[in-house]
Amino acid sequence: MDTASTISHDIVTLGVGGLTFSEVVAVARDGAPVRLGEDALAAMAESRAVIEALASDTRPHYGVSTGFGALADKQIPVELRGQLQRSLIRSHAAGSGPEVEREVVRALVLLRLSTLATGRTGVRPVVAETYAAALNAGITPWVAEYGSLGCSGDLAPLAHCALAMLGEGEVRNSRGDLVPAAAALQAAGIEPLVLREKEGLALINGTDGMLGMLVLAITDLRALVTTADLAAAMSVEGLTGTDAVFAADLQALRPHPGQRDSAANMRAVLAGSPMISKPQGFTRVQDAYSLRCAPQVHGAVRDTIEHAATVANRELASAIDNPVVTPDGRVESNGNFHGAPIGYVLDFLAIVTADLASMSERRTDRFLDVSRNHGLNAFLADDPGVDSGHMIAQYTQAGIVSELKRLAAPASVDSIPSSAMQEDHVSMGWSAARKLRKSIDGVGRVIAIELLTAARAMDLRAPVAPSPVSSAVLRRLRSAVPGPGTDRYLAPDIAAAHSMVLDGSLLAAAASVVSEAGGELV
Repeated sequence: MDTASTISHDIVTLGVGGLTFSEVVAVARDGAPVRLGEDALAAMAESRAVIEALASDTRPHYGVSTGFGALADKQIPVELRGQLQRSLIRSHAAGSGPEVEREVVRALVLLRLSTLATGRTGVRPVVAETYAAALNAGITPWVAEYGSLGCSGDLAPLAHCALAMLGEGEVRNSRGDLVPAAAALQAAGIEPLVLREKEGLALINGTDGMLGMLVLAITDLRALVTTADLAAAMSVEGLTGTDAVFAADLQALRPHPGQRDSAANMRAVLAGSPMISKPQGFTRVQDAYSLRCAPQVHGAVRDTIEHAATVANRELASAIDNPVVTPDGRVESNGNFHGAPIGYVLDFLAIVTADLASMSERRTDRFLDVSRNHGLNAFLADDPGVDSGHMIAQYTQAGIVSELKRLAAPASVDSIPSSAMQEDHVSMGWSAARKLRKSIDGVGRVIAIELLTAARAMDLRAPVAPSPVSSAVLRRLRSAVPGPGTDRYLAPDIAAAHSMVLDGSLLAAAASVVSEAGGELV
């Protein structure tokens, strides 16, 4: 059997080799069931034997017979070590603020379970089996926004998850009701955990929250950057720009893979468009940067996403705990719980997300200005002056972009010492992940407004038709959003376009036509 996790019949099997992106998303978002592989159960039993052998040792062993953090020099009597682990969970479940989203908490629980399955933490198999049973029963621990500094693990979020497995605190059941954890476990036939040596520590000492949010963010951004390519191409078309600059040989002169892919996407969208300016009578030597340089900017976003994915994949294959049980049976303290690698790329993604949105807003703005939109009405209004068209839609974009620029300020450059200066440098990776989620929500809305605006401009250029790909996107959009006319309540149009960005239906409409022509959008 392969030691890496595998999906069989929609069941995610956790082995000692970690998880894949698709598995994390399947469990976190789609509720896929999980099970523990035989290799994981065997590895956990083997490492637990090491911990059991240390339980009665008179020498101090961190997390087994000592306190935690700045209290690590305090020896704990044998009869109090179970209480030590319970007290750790209860005291660390100190989160505050709004409730964290279900998909994030499910990813958090899953990734902690994945580390337990490596057999490097020293917990009993029953601990992992309880986590798996809770996931399969749709039990989602209540976790608060604030409480993690991204070092020594996502302590408070993970402690709230562990607390639920003890039958304490609150959870969301499979129906989404907030109920006592004890009641939810009982209803699902799950015995609450009774922790033994080291097990409480092993349940909270991981980067699982920030990693889960990173995996979800990368999944979303991969789709959004392709949707941004579609929007940019439709803007070039609606502004009667040129596709000559996207030629493959020109892009190959600067061989960044992301740039190559974005340019290829834009060429595919623009293929066969009667709206694209031809050399005869073409008076613009070059389009503006927001049009001409879209592959360069979008491509750099793509390359940043893939760098972040490399980091995430390494972390998905990791066993994060302190102390850790090594394959040769040693129990060693370490610093692998520090979230710096994840925090840095989360911040990097927030930067490129803000820039992706910023360029989208600039293209939208060009459509609304009669000095730059090449023959269209001011603000794409039906009767400028009486009507305002998309004037305030661009304001909405601008407000979001401004917010995204603020969210691009890195969290990982901050550090507040904690635990009586024992933990004197922290990553703030959880905070980086939380703000990235807001950024991703914002960029989807900005791209939706650009698509809505480009579509309106194309309709206003009738009877000249757009490309076959853009025509398919227009048909899909017009199934929910009416075409140009006098001013109407605009928020529902924006909401409908945003919904089609999120569900991928606009991208699917484009991809279908590209596929029929023998190509693909990437």
